[in-house]
Amino acid sequence: MKFVVKKQIVIFFLFIFLFNVSLTVAAEETEINWPDLVKKITFEDPFEKLTTEQLRLLSLYVRIKEMQQYSPDRLSDSMIQEALDAEVSLRKQSVDIEGLLAKREEIKNLRKQKAYGVVEELDSNQVKMPGFALPLEFSEKRVTEFLLVPWVGACIHTPPPPPNQIVYVTLRDGFEALGRFEPVWVHGTMSVRQSKKNLYLNDGSADIDVGYTIAANNVEPYYNK
Repeated sequence: MKFVVKKQIVIFFLFIFLFNVSLTVAAEETEINWPDLVKKITFEDPFEKLTTEQLRLLSLYVRIKEMQQYSPDRLSDSMIQEALDAEVSLRKQSVDIEGLLAKREEIKNLRKQKAYGVVEELDSNQVKMPGFALPLEFSEKRVTEFLLVPWVGACIHTPPPPPNQIVYVTLRDGFEALGRFEPVWVHGTMSVRQSKKNLYLNDGSADIDVGYTIAANNVEPYYNK
């Protein structure tokens, strides 16, 4: 009888253990990609409705009007005429110049929030995501710290992406990289943490604003999954 009871207790705890393990495995990793790092901010942007030519005319009009206010000595008659022509053309196309200019700062701030906003819900999540590795630190020719970026050339040949499109990755044992911008999958724990990382360039160095960190447990060559 005692043996039967003990056997039932062992089976019960074994069941609990296996159940917990299965839950851990199920919640182990979530595959994410670059759009998932952008905070969802929806707003109506009236400037997006303008054509390329309308944006050019509006920019020209604003620039000359500001010069007229702050440095009129730099203006020529031809520039003033350009501003007038731009205004006439925009009004003929029913472009609300005053309305757009009144919303300029508001839209600018909303665009900045969208570009810089991070997704707090990703903090402490186990994730895997693809990207291109831009090495920062080496240990015996193995990369132990790098920036994960969404395209080749980011931060080196093109301006840095916004902070919510750069991930700082650490990997204790490092991985062998053939060079800059090697395509990789990164597996690890995501932290939502604003920071600056110093990137050495051929002609100096630059501080890069970073929105996320991954403490990686594995970095592997990229392949479509």
